[in-house]
Amino acid sequence: MLGANSFVGRRKSIYLGLATAAAVICLLNLVFLTNTVDETIIRIPGLSLFRPAPPKLEGAFARDQHPIAGLMNEANRHWQQYEQGRSTDFAQTVAKYRETFGRHPPPGFKDWYIFARKNGAHNVDDFQQIHGDLRPFWAIPPAEIRQMAARLQTSESIAGLRLRNHKVVSKSEGWRVETLAQSVGRIAEYLPDMDIAMNTMDQPRVMATYDDIQQYLKDEESTRSIPDDAQDQFTSNMEHLYNEEAPVNEEVDPAWFSVAGQLYMDSAKESCSLESPARNENMTAEDADQLYKSNFGGFVSNFTGSTDLCNVGPVIGEQHGFLFTASSNKITRKLIPVFSECKVSVNNDILFPANMYFLKDERYFYDNKHDYEWEDKTDSMLWRGVTSGGVQVADNWHRLHRQRFVKMANSTEMENSTVSILSRNNRDQYQLDSEFHPSEFASSHFDVGFTEAWGCIPDCSFYEGVWTYKDQKPFNEQFKSKYLVDIDGHSFSGRWRAFHQSRSLGIKATIFREWHDSRLFAWRHFIPMDNRFTDLYALMTYFIGLRPSASDDSTVDNGPYVPRHDFEAEVIAAQSREWAQNVLRDEDLDIYLYLLLLEYGRIIDDNRDTIGYSGNGSELARFDAEHPFPPSLQPLVVG
Repeated sequence: MLGANSFVGRRKSIYLGLATAAAVICLLNLVFLTNTVDETIIRIPGLSLFRPAPPKLEGAFARDQHPIAGLMNEANRHWQQYEQGRSTDFAQTVAKYRETFGRHPPPGFKDWYIFARKNGAHNVDDFQQIHGDLRPFWAIPPAEIRQMAARLQTSESIAGLRLRNHKVVSKSEGWRVETLAQSVGRIAEYLPDMDIAMNTMDQPRVMATYDDIQQYLKDEESTRSIPDDAQDQFTSNMEHLYNEEAPVNEEVDPAWFSVAGQLYMDSAKESCSLESPARNENMTAEDADQLYKSNFGGFVSNFTGSTDLCNVGPVIGEQHGFLFTASSNKITRKLIPVFSECKVSVNNDILFPANMYFLKDERYFYDNKHDYEWEDKTDSMLWRGVTSGGVQVADNWHRLHRQRFVKMANSTEMENSTVSILSRNNRDQYQLDSEFHPSEFASSHFDVGFTEAWGCIPDCSFYEGVWTYKDQKPFNEQFKSKYLVDIDGHSFSGRWRAFHQSRSLGIKATIFREWHDSRLFAWRHFIPMDNRFTDLYALMTYFIGLRPSASDDSTVDNGPYVPRHDFEAEVIAAQSREWAQNVLRDEDLDIYLYLLLLEYGRIIDDNRDTIGYSGNGSELARFDAEHPFPPSLQPLVVG
């Protein structure tokens, strides 16, 4: 069997208290470096995600002053606050819900809590994505939302799913809605009647303007209340649900329009604030970088900010296939209840766990028996894919994101090029080296390439002589590499969860957002990479290391030198795997979907302001005693 010794059996895992962990981190020279970050960041309305605070240089052990050390330390600190702040019984969960959202939990919340706890939920508080997605709909009358959901059942590229009397009674055709129907069917007994309009396109669909969303959010805030007499039940027999025997209300028009083949940012910027780089013409690319990158080294310090089109859109608007030359992209400016598997920062789709995660598709399914122990993996960064991501023609392909990445990681292509990295001098200080020749490093450590050309007009003949196509690697063989890169296609990537489940370390560059983003911490569970890939070689030389060209390895004057940080990479990979086993399980998909549909059920209920769970949670004290939460995870040290 590959990797016969388990990670725990081979390298004893030592769980330490916070004070001990801090001392160990210091001894490992993971120290803070000063970095000023502008706190005025554009976010999804109502969604609060982790944002690193400015790292600081401190302590007598501050020998390795690389900014990545500070970013990892800060991520660990925020994750520990997150982990220690979770509720540990139903009463705490209810109280925190009311304090956070200014409302009672929805009807059926007690049953959801029992379901979540029996299915091993590690955190019952972290569902801010649901509330961020649904908040604006509090400004829309429930009957209008139901009418729109019913009308969408027959809309283009929308699949319909209908729940009646706690059963899935009908649905549209197609694998996507079939998969969702099976998932909803497992929890339908707990849900009220509803129509679900599911997007069947890879691309998100809803993009209201910034001004409209801000008004919706003000309206939502004004409706918050915690009535003492709230009823813990949904309203039955409401009108305006989909009825196959009744005509659809054609007056309810989603007003789709196509932006395929157009610059996405021309439309998207209207969903950004006037102060954002997308709409403030006085802001430069360097100004935008300050919102999410470290001053020294240019590493991503705010992953949420790095995916925000209001920040990065002006710079990558013609460097990403989805933004530059999407093959199909139909959107609406109306706030309508469309459920999608992913979206970008300016969209108002309602996120649900992607159907691909519910399947056992061999292209994306992680199988532990095919993985390797860290020391048995190669010191290489691997990526395989096709040339998808946007419509390719002879004069535009070189600007698309996947093509740019493959060229940048190709040793032949980079033979006469230079890039910037951070190298360490003989005074143990890091300095910017903007004249690093990366060809030899890429040849030794990168295994990157396309397996085939796809999505070209009129055909892909213009690629002849450009790419040397590589063999398709079975998904399980990819885990031979220590470093696995995840890059967008024309939508999100279905392999990301498997990368977290594996013993390899995931590196992520994306503009898309998914249901799980608030529970994954950049620099603790994965390595973030800028969508321009300008930090690629600085990242990889940090983890893999770089020796000078001189024969004496102790001499650092004859070429750039970067100490190897393999241990840090192994620790992050182990933390990611451990975390995935707690928060990215199959059970977590059902737990998220269950609460999402309870909250959606309340949004569409005519009595939504007077229904909800109004108790104090004490009735589950005995249940909580019999089903205690697992202890908080501690910093993982591999020794």
